[in-house]
This record gives sequence, C-alpha cells and structure tokens, in this order.
Amino acid sequence: MEIKYDNNGLVPAIIQDATTKNVLMLGYMNEESYQKTIETKKITFFSRSKQRLWTKGEESGNFLNLVDIKNDCDNDSLLIQVNPVGPTCHTGTDTCWKEENNASYGFFSTLEDVIAERVANKDTTKSYVASLFSKGINKVAQKVGEEAVETVIEAMDNNDELFLYESADLLFHYLMLLQAKGFTLKDIENELQSRHK
Repeated sequence: MEIKYDNNGLVPAIIQDATTKNVLMLGYMNEESYQKTIETKKITFFSRSKQRLWTKGEESGNFLNLVDIKNDCDNDSLLIQVNPVGPTCHTGTDTCWKEENNASYGFFSTLEDVIAERVANKDTTKSYVASLFSKGINKVAQKVGEEAVETVIEAMDNNDELFLYESADLLFHYLMLLQAKGFTLKDIENELQSRHK
C-alpha cells in the first residue's frame, strides 16, 4: 500500500469500529507504527506528545484489534477498521467524541426511539403508538398480521407504490411489536448473525 507521509513522517489514521461503523478516534502513524500494526494486528500509533510508538491499550488493556486498513484517494490518510476491546478514549468513553459506540440502523433507530418515547408518554389521545400499546400486545400483534396480509396482497399486484406503502406500515408495526415484547433491531441482528456462522 502506498502511503504519503507528511513532512514529519506522519499520516492521520481514522479509527472506525468494523461492526457499528462509528468513528472512535483519530491518531497518527509513522512507517514504523504502521508496520507494527500490520505485524501485531493491534493498532499502534506514533505518539506526538511522547515522541514514541504507542500501542493503543498497552496500559489500559483496551486494545484496538485490526480488521482492515484502507488508504484514501490521495494516499495521505488511512481508514482503519477495528474491533475495540473496551472504551477507546483515555477518558473512559466509547469514542473520543464522548459518544456511545452503539449500532445504528439509520432512520429505523430513530423510529425505535420515537416509539419508545410515545409509549413512555402514554398520551393515547395524541399518539397512535400509545393508543395501540394501551390495548395490549394481542392488538399490536394482530395489527402486524393485518399489515403482513396487506403487503402480500400488494406484492401480487402491479402497483409498486401501494406495495411500498404497505411494506412501510408492516415494518413500522413490526418495530412496535418488537418493543412490546421487549426487543430491538439489535436483538434481531444478533439472531441473524448467529445463524450466519
């Protein structure tokens, strides 16, 4: 891999969790730390403050285990995917931006949060979600069944717009059912991953 180090012999290394895709930290590597990372499979930086090689986790035990290294289009920065052991930041947080390193499912995670907030609020006069939850899990499950049937019916028709509409309804109500049972998308991901092995 061609790497263009700067005038100080360093290249920025963006550290990303290989699973969650969250950015964990930014460090700098020189050629020696890059080679040590390749050899040991543990992320090693060049510490600008200590002026020496520094393997992340050498004192804390919170190592960053190498998964993959990519170079950017100009060969002057690295994207390093890792499996972190424990929190990444020296302050004890998951990331150096004080964020939790949780899996995100994009807008689906937002929907999970909205559903949880509306269930907790319990305002059945203003919230469809709260209203449906107040009727019990059987009603939520029944609604998923209804939406599944409507999705299947639209799948056999030629109206893609209606198929997508019913598919969205099904997925939304399925997220509600998951929460009613005390589960999240992460639980489904874990189940599917266990089958994939």
